[in-house]
Amino acid sequence: MAIKKVWIEKGCTACGLCEEICPDIFKMEDEATVIEGADYSAFEEKIKEAADSCPVEIIKYE
Repeated sequence: MAIKKVWIEKGCTACGLCEEICPDIFKMEDEATVIEGADYSAFEEKIKEAADSCPVEIIKYE
């Protein structure tokens, strides 16, 4: 099933791993954010990898 929504819950430690894994979807400033309007379907595997790799497990998708 295609990913339709990606978000980051509170508690980001700003490690930068999500942006390193998938810079087309995640951006690091003070905390990680999801880039608005990004095409999630083109980066599904990388989104899943970033979520699985997040040390505080706050990257969510559906």
